[in-house]
Amino acid sequence: MDGAPVVVHRPRGSGGRRVTVRGQIIGLAHSDRDLVEFLRQSGLDEMTAEDMVAGDSVMIEWRGGRPHLYEAA
Repeated sequence: MDGAPVVVHRPRGSGGRRVTVRGQIIGLAHSDRDLVEFLRQSGLDEMTAEDMVAGDSVMIEWRGGRPHLYEAA
């Protein structure tokens, strides 16, 4: 598989960012807390998910916008 398994797509016009894990849409995040919850629901324990998001893990690819920003420009 090419690229990171978790992709946080560009902010939508109405706010929020679509999140995919291995190509499957898992939700629309409006905050890092939402992203952590989606990762937890995908099978990661909460501590690992929090560390991935806070630490800007190479496992997460932020597309079309700055990491951790969820509002449309």
